[in-house]
Amino acid sequence: MLRISILMAGVFSITTGEFVVAGILPEVAGDLHVPVGTAGLLVTAYALGMIIGGPLLTALTAAADRKRLLLALLAVAVVGNMISALASDFVVLLGARVITALVTSTFFAQAIVIAVRSAPPERAASTIARLAFGMNLAMIVGAPLGTAIGGHWGWRATFSFVGLGCLICLGLVAALITSPSEEPRRSATAELRVITRRPVLFALSLTAIGNAGVLMVFTYLAPLLMDLAGHPSRRLPMLLLAYGIGATLGNLVGGALYDKNPRVFQPAALGLLTAVLLGSWFAARTPLPAAVAMVLIGALGFAIIPGMQARVLRAAAAAPTLSMAVNASAYQLAAAGAGLLGGFIADSAAGPRPIYLAAAALTACALSLTLRVQIRWKSPV
Repeated sequence: MLRISILMAGVFSITTGEFVVAGILPEVAGDLHVPVGTAGLLVTAYALGMIIGGPLLTALTAAADRKRLLLALLAVAVVGNMISALASDFVVLLGARVITALVTSTFFAQAIVIAVRSAPPERAASTIARLAFGMNLAMIVGAPLGTAIGGHWGWRATFSFVGLGCLICLGLVAALITSPSEEPRRSATAELRVITRRPVLFALSLTAIGNAGVLMVFTYLAPLLMDLAGHPSRRLPMLLLAYGIGATLGNLVGGALYDKNPRVFQPAALGLLTAVLLGSWFAARTPLPAAVAMVLIGALGFAIIPGMQARVLRAAAAAPTLSMAVNASAYQLAAAGAGLLGGFIADSAAGPRPIYLAAAALTACALSLTLRVQIRWKSPV
């Protein structure tokens, strides 16, 4: 459907602005005269903006007209990316990233509601998957393309590219999207009660812990592959593309395998991811093994996400919109912690290589928590 495709394009445009920072981090650091670890705070700030903005805006706009809300959210994304492109110093850029981040998870949550209500009930899951595919495309196409644009015309051109994409989507939403009619609404208070239930809190906690390791590696992908493995900067867009392809395949396969046997698949995937992260530490200084390991990290890292989303939706079925926004905040909480911890490691005397070990430790914690809950609660998660 055209409506779903437009919403998917919106997800693609907004999330490209999130993922592309990893590919231009060294250029931003050099141009604004800050260490790479400090530049990594752009990822942390964006994550914190989503953590705060997602649940808050979703709750406060529970009764708003969905089309008008989408237009307002896209307008903020356009302004935020254009300010990023024109930023005169690192503080201004940091503030612009926070402004853009405030609307990201709310846009995704509202897009899901509109898309699902536009499709037959029996196709709700596949509709959500199509929207999520916009995020995958942001990693496969958007991030490498934005990195290539930054390599040729500078990192400011990258943010201009993202802002233009959001502006085009704003026009398409204004012209072709209509708000769902006669849709049931719950109060913010009622939805908040659902989020505070113990199974929901566990599912959200596992999202945060389970994704932190992979996000740490992705945030510092450029120095890991260039400074350690010795890949030239011109190869980085292709490496990001390979990572994105692995992530997309992992997302699709992981969702199918989780549906077949969640009790086996989720801990198995977390265990494999831990092993690959450990192995990456040994392969860190050799170009080809380091690149292969990075693709495997992307595939396994995204293979565990569908199961995590399914857990949250199942545990918070009475509050799907807010639960999606809060789950996005949990994911970004992982990104914030990963960017901060990874920055300390990257700027230390040891360099970025121990990032792999820290990521493996975090993933192992998620595996341990998953196994403990399965044994204690006899839960499939």
